[in-house]
Amino acid sequence: MPSPDPTAWGEIRPDHTRAPPSETPAVVLLTALLTFAVADVTATSARRFGDGLPAAAPSEVGMSAERMLAIDRVVQRGVVAGGYPGAAVVVGRKGYAVWSRGFGTLDWRPGSLSVQPDETVYDLASLTKVVATTTAIMILFDEGKISLDAPVSRYLPSFAGGNRDAVTIAHLLTHRAGLPAGLELWRKYRTAAEARAAVLAAPVPNVPGARYEYSDLGPMLLAFVVEAVSSQPFDEFTQQRIFTPLGMTKTGFRPSTRDANRIAPTEISPPRGYPLRGEVHDENAFRLGGVAGHAGLFGTAADLSVFAQMLLQGGRYGNARIVSEATVALFTKRTAGRRALGWDTCEGEGGCGQHLTSRAFGHTGYTGTSLWIDPDHDLFVVLLSNRVHAPKARRPATVIMDVRHDLADAAVLAVMDDPSGIRAMPASFRADKQVNWNTPLRSARRPVAKKASVRKKAPVKKVSATKTSAKKTSAKKTSAKKTSAKKTSAKKTSARN
Repeated sequence: MPSPDPTAWGEIRPDHTRAPPSETPAVVLLTALLTFAVADVTATSARRFGDGLPAAAPSEVGMSAERMLAIDRVVQRGVVAGGYPGAAVVVGRKGYAVWSRGFGTLDWRPGSLSVQPDETVYDLASLTKVVATTTAIMILFDEGKISLDAPVSRYLPSFAGGNRDAVTIAHLLTHRAGLPAGLELWRKYRTAAEARAAVLAAPVPNVPGARYEYSDLGPMLLAFVVEAVSSQPFDEFTQQRIFTPLGMTKTGFRPSTRDANRIAPTEISPPRGYPLRGEVHDENAFRLGGVAGHAGLFGTAADLSVFAQMLLQGGRYGNARIVSEATVALFTKRTAGRRALGWDTCEGEGGCGQHLTSRAFGHTGYTGTSLWIDPDHDLFVVLLSNRVHAPKARRPATVIMDVRHDLADAAVLAVMDDPSGIRAMPASFRADKQVNWNTPLRSARRPVAKKASVRKKAPVKKVSATKTSAKKTSAKKTSAKKTSAKKTSAKKTSARN
């Protein structure tokens, strides 16, 4: 399979005109555009999708173009609902990109550039954990420079003492190191050196290996291990050993400011106090200098399609051998619970839908990104968005989760040559129902709370007033030393009240 055509990271390609029918805001027009869309997909079979994989029509790889139109519908619904201003999607099968689409725009401003899967650069967030960090560990493991069962202290001597001594590389990869979920490095430290020292001194309150606790600290430490073993900065190692050999020319840490017009912005009002575009969204990664094992990587959907295909081909793409086939198999199979080594696997959670197989592996990212790879179907699904950029939907996290699920499901449902048979298409997808996407926050709770409060307070006030009146009456009767008959009368009055 040919490698992608190399282009410079800073080069702006001239063709910004190719846009799918689904980019129109009027989602209802999808049905009318069905014939045009299918014809367009067939016509693209002879050309390539930018810097990514060579293109093929769905029918050439055993998929239905008509069924794949559901992808356009569900992703576009997320835009219209205000979950994100735009998104890039690439679905690949059997070595080809069969559905490469851009939806919406880079931001919400009028005149903003349309999203292009081979041009628009997104903050990949936690996809950094697998695309950069896990792959770097795989390379060093392949070379015999890292042992999965070795204590982390062998490579990072300062990570020692107490439970730290029992933490292994495998524990970090499976989130079973006993580490807390994270540390607020950005609040407590002013320099990358101080933040790094804090990570190395991180407490290990739980017994390593005893339980699962998703933690950003594990990938941070793994990046430090890569630097210690390779004697290279983490970003240089990943660039030289992963991205450059694969032709992933628009993927890397700390992208140049000259490329800002192609980078999708993230948060408008972060703790840093200014809008973010081309600067890592994750605050801890920013405090570590923008290069970290858990976040900081930027890239395009087209670049990630090449990375996914490399793994489907057992660690090789074109003339580049990144890792061995045996290492790919080892790191992507379930090792502890549903977790593989660095990777998550599909159990109907994490945005992988209901139809990927148990051998499927992938990961998601907080900014609205996901990557799922299914060896059994020889298929992958890439979704990149910037759902943290001033979302208009009330629950953007729910929007992106539903769209992730639907995208994976729609891709598998479009497979026509599955030995188990052709699956029936559902009457509707999650994105069609839009459950809790934009319902008013806590709308059902406020009226109930007010009524309950009124009911409770009213009788309390009456009882309180009655008791006070009774006490005053009793006090007057006592002080005046009235007759017992009058006291009896007072008690009867008190009882009636």
